[in-house]
Amino acid sequence: MSYLGSLPTDATLLQVFQKFPAPASKLLDFHELIMRAQSAFDAGQRELIAAYVSGVNDCRYCHGVHTVTAEAFGVPEGLLAAALTDLGSSPVDERMKPVLAYVGKLTRTPSLMTDADAEAVFAAGWDEAALHDAVLVCALFNFMNRMVEGLGIRADAAYAKTSGVRLKEGGYAGLARLLAG
Repeated sequence: MSYLGSLPTDATLLQVFQKFPAPASKLLDFHELIMRAQSAFDAGQRELIAAYVSGVNDCRYCHGVHTVTAEAFGVPEGLLAAALTDLGSSPVDERMKPVLAYVGKLTRTPSLMTDADAEAVFAAGWDEAALHDAVLVCALFNFMNRMVEGLGIRADAAYAKTSGVRLKEGGYAGLARLLAG
C-alpha cells in the first residue's frame, strides 16, 4: 500500500516516477548507465545481481521485477530462488558465485567487507572494473529497495512480469520515456 496519499494505494514505481519526474529522470539515467552501459557483466548478469540484492533485502517489488528481467535475458528460471536459499549449492555459474557472495555480504554487513572478499571475486577471473560495477549495482539496488519499501510500493506477479519484460525490451531509457505519460 502506497504511503503517498495522492497516489492510489496500489501505486507502482512508475506512478511515483511520474509524480516526481525531476529526480526520477536523473535516477533512470543512472540506472541506464549502471545496468546497460559497457561492463564486464552483461545485462542479464547485472539484473541477476540486482534481483539477488533485492532478495537479500526481502524487497519483493524489486526482487520480482528484476528476477523477471534477469530471466528475460536468459538467467534460468528458479536460479535466483536457489541462490538465495543456498548460494554455494545453487546452479549459479561458478564465476558469479563470489560476486553474489560479495554483494550479499555488502548488503547485509557492509562494514565487515575485507580484502579476502574482493580477492575471491578476483580469483574467479573478474578484474577491478568488474568489482566496481558489481558494487555500483549493489549500491543502486540497496537504494532502490529502500525507496520502494519507504514509499510502500507493492506489486503482484503480473505487474512484475509486465515491468520486467518492459525493462528487457526498452531498458531504463525506455522507462524514462514513459515519465511524460
